[in-house]
Amino acid sequence: MTRLPTAAQRRVIDAADPVTGRLKGTAAQHAALVRLGLAFRHPRPPHAHFLTPAGHRIREATGAGRSEGSRASGVAGAPGGSNSVAVSADSETSGTAGASVAGGGGGSGAGSGDGFGGVFVARVGGEGEVAGDGSRRAREVRGAWEGLLELRRMTHPDGAMDRPCGWERAHLVRAAALALEAGGHCPAGTGAGTPGYRVRATPQPEAVAVHEPDAAALRACAATLERAGWQVGEYTEPRTRARYLLASPRRV
Repeated sequence: MTRLPTAAQRRVIDAADPVTGRLKGTAAQHAALVRLGLAFRHPRPPHAHFLTPAGHRIREATGAGRSEGSRASGVAGAPGGSNSVAVSADSETSGTAGASVAGGGGGSGAGSGDGFGGVFVARVGGEGEVAGDGSRRAREVRGAWEGLLELRRMTHPDGAMDRPCGWERAHLVRAAALALEAGGHCPAGTGAGTPGYRVRATPQPEAVAVHEPDAAALRACAATLERAGWQVGEYTEPRTRARYLLASPRRV
């Protein structure tokens, strides 16, 4: 990208579908965003335009949708529906869950999204209580996962749904956490050593760590991620001797 988008172009970016990143606007506006590297034209009819990962970052940086509450990033939810996935910068950098704004930066503040107002928060483990648990939460998780599969279908040139898409590669912690929760696994609570998974960023650019104190549950997490299109290996922490997973999005 050679220059920042204009105010008019930012409005088009902010108005993109919060689930898929599909753009509205004119052909000229779409073409301008493609030239900036912020959008791409889907190769299959109807040849709609969608935000690239760089476009999503612009959308997050401008605070798109803040007038609707705490929504600040469009990710995966039921296509055409109200669900979107949002996690804080803390989940992307230090691995801890934060309030419902996604973006850059780090920190260790804990909090949680409540699933209300059209916002779905992927649970990485360690958030504590989240309002809307139970059957409502199960519906939201199912809708978010179905939306992510649709995003895979629309953004892969071959329409494949069995491997992660570009958005998942750009948001590893949230993507892995959504796959685990959609697979029926429970995230850990706030206390150290509490049962449940914890998904954390790693120094490796395309890998997340998954911690789960129960050995059988850890192996079950590995199986779920593999079915979701991730490559998974099990390792031992040298200091604590605890077993954990390293998971990376599968490319083929």
